[in-house]
Amino acid sequence: MQAAVVAELLRRVWGDAASGARIEPMPADASSRRYYRARAAADVRPSSVVVMVMPEGSGRRDELGAAPRAMRPAEAFLEVRRLLERRGIAVPAALACDDAGRHVLLEDLGDETFFVRLQARPADREQLYERAVDLVAEMHERCAQPEPGCTVYERRFDRALLRDELDHFRQWGLEAVHGTLPPSIRGELDACLDALADEVAALPVGFVHRDVQSRNLMCVGDRLVVIDFQDALVGPDVYDLVALLCDSYVDLDETVQRRLIARYAHRRGLRADDVEARFWLVAAQRKLKDAGRFVYIDRVRGNPGFLRHVPRSLALVGRALGRLERYHALDALLRARWPGFPDSVAAPNAVSGGANGPDRAPARCGPG
Repeated sequence: MQAAVVAELLRRVWGDAASGARIEPMPADASSRRYYRARAAADVRPSSVVVMVMPEGSGRRDELGAAPRAMRPAEAFLEVRRLLERRGIAVPAALACDDAGRHVLLEDLGDETFFVRLQARPADREQLYERAVDLVAEMHERCAQPEPGCTVYERRFDRALLRDELDHFRQWGLEAVHGTLPPSIRGELDACLDALADEVAALPVGFVHRDVQSRNLMCVGDRLVVIDFQDALVGPDVYDLVALLCDSYVDLDETVQRRLIARYAHRRGLRADDVEARFWLVAAQRKLKDAGRFVYIDRVRGNPGFLRHVPRSLALVGRALGRLERYHALDALLRARWPGFPDSVAAPNAVSGGANGPDRAPARCGPG
């Protein structure tokens, strides 16, 4: 964070009251972005804002896929934020941005994520999820019509990116933990992952937020506010529903999942059986990617705090494959290579030696 740049942005929002503002780092999460909370020393409104700091080289392929054009670090975030706001979806206000596009002041939405509310109100879990599913259905409906020139509709969750994510799992979720695969097993795995990528790439497409899960929705009173939207693109139409209902951080019963899938289908005017068939196919791809990503975050980014979520991710892979009989070979391979798969997997040992990430993700206004 460049202190002088942030000070100037705060002056744009608070004027002379920006002098003496306290800036506190917020806990790190899986993102390469960093967040700070700035609190005004004087009696002004808003009394606090969130500072989002974008890293150099934002938009790398390992996070986004190929960008459709050269963009400043925060440009995609701000562009998607404007799109969602125009389409009537609640998002944090953007208050100021520096010329380089690396520092953005955002509305401070407080500390209550959807995850936090779920923990506080376990008896209301299904009702809370119904509201979140309705929000996802509404977002998909309102963003279905492309907007010319908007990066969302220029970027595709295509076969190459889907397959790249599955290879990410092979590299980090299997080989980094259990050793290099023998050529014969590698060939068998590649054939399974090729088939999975082919099937997911052939599904109907629509607007995809890409990471609608319990830590990327903020609860502000009775409102659900969407954050972490900068990676939005066109991709499998059920992808966001999978991200929400196959959350690595929340254990959601399969019976409840199926009721919520049917609710989404009804809200979108789709056949529930068709949506569910697509759901489990995408779930297999998404949760394999997640399992690999959590290991990558430990080994490459030095944050072992997400390793504890690998077992649930792989349990969800097993749940999905249990409904996809044609992927019996993939299920058998994972059972042979990962002890305890799918329901008794142990979290991988940490290698990075960094501080464990929090179970309660930090409240923030921006991508995770």
